[in-house]
Amino acid sequence: MKLLENVQLDCLSELIHTLSLTTGSCRLQLKLESYSCKMTGDDKKLLRHITNASEDTGLQALSPPNLGYGYHSPTVSGQEQDACSTRTFHCLVSTLNASFRPDYDFSHAKSEEFCRIPNLNTVTEDIHNIFYTSLGDSFCDIKEHMWNTIDKEIGLNECSFYSYNSDLDSDPYGDCLWYFNFFFYNKKMKRILFFSCQAHPYGDTMSDDDDMYYSGTDMGSSDIEY
Repeated sequence: MKLLENVQLDCLSELIHTLSLTTGSCRLQLKLESYSCKMTGDDKKLLRHITNASEDTGLQALSPPNLGYGYHSPTVSGQEQDACSTRTFHCLVSTLNASFRPDYDFSHAKSEEFCRIPNLNTVTEDIHNIFYTSLGDSFCDIKEHMWNTIDKEIGLNECSFYSYNSDLDSDPYGDCLWYFNFFFYNKKMKRILFFSCQAHPYGDTMSDDDDMYYSGTDMGSSDIEY
């Protein structure tokens, strides 16, 4: 997986983080990252590992959708809803590895820790509920801009949607109040947009890694209008 530089996504992440510091109920740490699905050497090794560890069916079992704040989307009967191809599963795991390396390795994540989200409306409803709760009315001012920026990068109407709920003993989410991870996968573009958010209480001191992450964008130089 190759990270595709996108200044608008970086600025959007910083904007939401800043809003959480000034108007929110908690401090939000975001990742809005776009990745090419072209495989690197490490990705090829991971694909061999996943293929060897699974049955020769070409499919990976997924869990039913279970979204944030107790929202449960309806499960569509049939194999298509609760399974994905081994190649798609590999792309999801590779995205996590690319985003969190070298601190965390998701190579042994189970397919049941992922789920397919039925449609875009379900994803947007869940994210809206979370951000409205965390940011209040200030989210209304950026909601349209947020989705326009994401759509421009990934083409939402052509995407399939997945989420990840960690089941690892050591992961990036152990100390947060809540988190979400969404993957917008555009197979035609061979691209995944990773949208991850963690909530931390205001009293938490940001780590050096967090400081480096947030200091990479100068909001004053952004040309974005919204």
